[in-house]
Amino acid sequence: MPEGLALALYAAALRLLTPFYLLRLWRRGAKEPLYRQALGQRLGLFKGRPAPGRLWIHAVSLGETRAASALIAALRERDPGLRILLTHSTATGREAGQALLRDGDAQTWLPYDTPGAVRRFLRHWRPRLGVLMETEVWPVLQREAQRAGIGMVLANARLSEKSLRQGRRFAALLGPAARRMALALAQTEADAARIRAMGTARVEVAGNLKYDIAVDPALIARGQAWAARLGRPVLMLTVSREGEEKALLDEWLKQPAPRPLLAIVPRHPQRFDEIAGLIQASGLRLARRSSWRAEPPAEALAADVWLGDSMREMPLYYGLAGVALLGGSFEPLGGQNLIEAAACGCPVLAGPHTFNFAEATALALAAGAAQRCATLADAVSQGLALCADAAARDGMSRNALAFSAAHRGAAARMAAAILPLAGGVGS
Repeated sequence: MPEGLALALYAAALRLLTPFYLLRLWRRGAKEPLYRQALGQRLGLFKGRPAPGRLWIHAVSLGETRAASALIAALRERDPGLRILLTHSTATGREAGQALLRDGDAQTWLPYDTPGAVRRFLRHWRPRLGVLMETEVWPVLQREAQRAGIGMVLANARLSEKSLRQGRRFAALLGPAARRMALALAQTEADAARIRAMGTARVEVAGNLKYDIAVDPALIARGQAWAARLGRPVLMLTVSREGEEKALLDEWLKQPAPRPLLAIVPRHPQRFDEIAGLIQASGLRLARRSSWRAEPPAEALAADVWLGDSMREMPLYYGLAGVALLGGSFEPLGGQNLIEAAACGCPVLAGPHTFNFAEATALALAAGAAQRCATLADAVSQGLALCADAAARDGMSRNALAFSAAHRGAAARMAAAILPLAGGVGS
C-alpha cells in the first residue's frame, strides 16, 4: 500500500476515534483528575502566543519520564540555559514531569496523531528538535515534523522482536516514520539492529538511561528503617500487572505461618482499589501505604500485606523489601525494568517473561543481582528461602549495587549526540 493512502486511512480512523478517546480520558479523570485538565491540548489547541526555541522531549508515561529526568540533567549540565518543552500522554507521566521543569520550560499533552492536531502543535511550539523516548514513533508526527524542518531523535530506544514483527505488518505506516528519524540512540546492539531493520539510517548504541536515574537515598533509608521496625523480612511483588496479584495471593495462602510481610506495589494507580479488594477478599489483613503519612502505625506493623498505593516512592519500597518479585514477568507481558531495584540494592527474582528488557535482565542475572524462576510458585519458594537467609540476601544486594554502577553513562553519551542536532552547545 502506498504511504499516502496508508496515512490517509490511519488519520481518518484516528479522527473517527477521537471522541471516544476524549470520553475515555474524561472517565479516567474521575479517579485521576489530571486527565480532565487541558483536554484541548490533545487536539493541538493552545492558548497564548507561539513559543518557539525549546528542545522538545516526549515522555509518554511515568517510566519514560523518569528516564528523561536523567537525560535532562545531562543536557542541562552541558547547556545550563537550555529550555525544555516536555510532553506526555498519561497523568502519571505529567505529574512526575512537573518536578523536572525550570523557569522558561513548558509542559503539555502530546496531541493525537492526526494531521491538524500535529500541525497546530508544531506551529505553536516550533521546537529546535524533537526527542521521543524509547518506543514512541508516530507516523503523522514524523511526516509533519519533516515538513516543518524539525529533526526527530529516538532516545533510549528499544525494539523487541515482537514489536519488529508488528512494525513489518504495518510497514506502509511505520517504515516511512522510522526512515524519517534523524537519529536513534539505542539501548543495546540488539535493539540497534532491529531499529535499522525498520529503516532508520543513523543508529548509535548509547546504553540505557535508567542506569543513570538518581535514586533518593533518604527514601531507601526510610524503607530500611521501616523494615527494622517490622522485625520480619518483606517479600514484595513490584510493579505488578493484571493477573499477577491474584495468583500471588493464592500461592501465598498455601505457605505455612509465620510468613514474612507481603508487599504489593501495582504498576497502575487506577488499580489500587481493585488490588485492595483482592487482598481483603483473601482474608489477609491489609494495610495501605496511603493510610499513614509519617510512620506506619501499630496496626500496619501487624498486617499480613502492605499495598504500596503511593506515587514516587519506589526507592522506599525497595529499601523495605528483602526480595522483590519482578512484576510483568510471571505473565506473558514482557516484564518490568529491574534497573531501579538494582540501584537500590534490592535482590530480584524474575519470572520467565522478560523480553521487553532482555539485555538488562540477562546482565543482572549474570552479575548475581537477580535470579530466574520458572513459575510464580517457584519464585515464592525461592523468595521465602532468601528471606530466611540474610547472608545470601546481602550478597545479592552487593551484586546489585555493583551491577548498577557498572552500566552508568548513557545520559552523557545521549546528551553529547543530541545537542549538536539541536543547534546547541557542541554543535
